[in-house]
Amino acid sequence: MSYTQADFKSDQPLKFCAGCGDHAVAASMQKAMAELGIAPSQTAVISGIGCSSRMPYYMNTYGMHTIHGRGLAVATGLKTSRPDLTVWNVSGDGDCLAIGGNHFIHAMRRNIDLNIILFNNKIYGLTKGQYSPTSDRGLVSKSSPWGTVEDPFCPAELCLGARGNFFARAIDADIKNSVEAMKAAVHHKGAAVVEMLCNCVIFADGIHKLVTDSSVRADKTILLEDGKPMIYGKNRDKGLILDGWDIKSVTIGENGITEKDLLVHDAKKADPTFHLKLAMMGYSPYGYAGADDNLPIALGVIRDVEAPTYDWAVNDQIEDVKGKKKQRTLRDLLLSGDTWEVK
Repeated sequence: MSYTQADFKSDQPLKFCAGCGDHAVAASMQKAMAELGIAPSQTAVISGIGCSSRMPYYMNTYGMHTIHGRGLAVATGLKTSRPDLTVWNVSGDGDCLAIGGNHFIHAMRRNIDLNIILFNNKIYGLTKGQYSPTSDRGLVSKSSPWGTVEDPFCPAELCLGARGNFFARAIDADIKNSVEAMKAAVHHKGAAVVEMLCNCVIFADGIHKLVTDSSVRADKTILLEDGKPMIYGKNRDKGLILDGWDIKSVTIGENGITEKDLLVHDAKKADPTFHLKLAMMGYSPYGYAGADDNLPIALGVIRDVEAPTYDWAVNDQIEDVKGKKKQRTLRDLLLSGDTWEVK
């Protein structure tokens, strides 16, 4: 059966600030769901607390708005008990990587078949502008009026370090590539993280502008596509090569460089080492804002490797054990030993 974007829109108006990147991400999610062709009745959206965590109200699917940092715990329970459902988790950089950080790394380690949409605006928006785990060192905010003295998490580094097998990155306003990344996440069997670079117009306006502004985006980002050479730039004349252990940006046509010399993206390579190098391009320990002017930020699906999933493994184990036991139900178990009746 085919669906349209409207089939996944609830009757609730979106209550995000005007101009917030969350509007675009909501549209991308609804569009991706429609193109996937999975019925709303087979879809669930689970969230924690934060601006982005209002998303279950705006989706015409099953959903649950849980408590701060615990969306992944609830999503884990749902997916394990109903592995046939397509389960999305919507979370912000604070909700997911601070109070929910423990659940995040173990969702990766267990490889639970969840589609995690991580809204990264590098700020706590709902609670009015405190710095978050992804805020760049030195950020001036409500809770760091003289600038943060902490180094940020890079979501990709945390995901892959916890043995994550799928990581993608997209820009909030880039609907086309956001939809493709989300669809790829659903097609992937296992924990899939899509980091959305979102803009908070109230407390962190322009936080990603050094890579997302239309005047620089073509030269500051590269869209990775599996099996295709790594080309980018406004004139499509830049590319990436391997120089020893390092990734290096080159100009096609200079020093005899041709398209055949460029790296070809392999998202399905089992060893995550090179995927991590790609995901960390342009970052420094202090954040990514212009950290390396010679390398672009990687967008698209960076890693997509299949591995056994926790939810199906648990259910297979249950069926295996049930096949070896005479007791098929709780009642069978309770009546399996010595019993007596009190009158």
